[in-house]
Amino acid sequence: MINVVLLGITSLLADLSSEMVVPILPFFVQALGGGGVAIGLIFGVGDAVAAILRVFSGYIADRTKRYKGIVITGYGISALLKFGYVTAASWTQIAWVRPAERIGKGLRDAPRDAMVSESVPLQERGRAFGVQRAFDAAGALLGAGTVLVLYVLLGVPFRTIFLGSAIVGLAAVIPLLFVRVPERLQFASRSVSFGKLTSKVRRFIAVATLFAFANISVAFFVLASRSFFPGLSDATALGLTLIAYIILHLVDTLVSTPAGALSDRIGRRRTIVVGYSLFALVCGGFLLMGQVSLPAGTVFIGLACLFALAGIARAFMDATQRAFIADMSSEEIRGTALGTFETLTGLAAIPAGLIAGALWNIDTTLPFLYGMAVAALAAVMLVRVLKAEN
Repeated sequence: MINVVLLGITSLLADLSSEMVVPILPFFVQALGGGGVAIGLIFGVGDAVAAILRVFSGYIADRTKRYKGIVITGYGISALLKFGYVTAASWTQIAWVRPAERIGKGLRDAPRDAMVSESVPLQERGRAFGVQRAFDAAGALLGAGTVLVLYVLLGVPFRTIFLGSAIVGLAAVIPLLFVRVPERLQFASRSVSFGKLTSKVRRFIAVATLFAFANISVAFFVLASRSFFPGLSDATALGLTLIAYIILHLVDTLVSTPAGALSDRIGRRRTIVVGYSLFALVCGGFLLMGQVSLPAGTVFIGLACLFALAGIARAFMDATQRAFIADMSSEEIRGTALGTFETLTGLAAIPAGLIAGALWNIDTTLPFLYGMAVAALAAVMLVRVLKAEN
């Protein structure tokens, strides 16, 4: 279990580092002259790069047997490239720094998870991944809380926070030096192929990819939230927004385990439909709040509820979709099914970000109308296309 703890500490520090960047990066991009399309492109391409590389990093690790080296390289790349935020003079520089930095995440996740899985006996594997997720969640909460204190309460500049983020990211590499690679370790390599999959798996991946087009970046939710407080100072408005954003992470952490257990009882498909529907409801809530003028206290309560719903939606969708793929796939094609799912849903992040950004430039409420409509369509399609589970 010592390996799991060490890898968990690394995850905590890495997530702390990342969440010191994510909630304020949209405002930094705006300060450098970037509009909605720029923000959508930066976050969409970054998410896509990380998702797609996960498919190949396990294969590379299996071929080279350098699991630990690849994990260290991944965390190191992410940390070093965060220094690019410190020196960026234009939003176009951020447009390559963010995707390049996410290469590290794409490289490290699969071999790290393989090391976690083989560092404990089979009967303790669930507990080990639970510990890993707990460290991840703690890091995300600490990161968002750190930004709240540094930027809002103390007025620390963007670039100084980014510098601190990069230093914390480098510190995340230190625990890895003491990790021992399990003797018997092999990652279930993933490939991409529609032809090898059953029709049911193909239909689900198609619906999940449709939803990925609706799953607009959290950056737009953060940007919109701050604009809902027109009568408050920028610092106060951003502080209230960050508190609501922290609620998302907290609720996601608390609900993920119960949501997984619920999917065992009511079925994966129904659980995912709930997740899609809740996301559509969140988008509808943001659309409504953009159309009305409310007192600041009421706005904050509304945002807290919406971010909490977003956390529940994330908890119902993220792991359950992969579990559903695994349930419907035989062992010999499971890796291919998961690889195809991750590649197609990852690629969808790019057009999703660009569409949301273009709509944002026209009217800041339009991305949420778009997200609500497409997510609702995906929920309906999932009900109609997959009427029965295996």
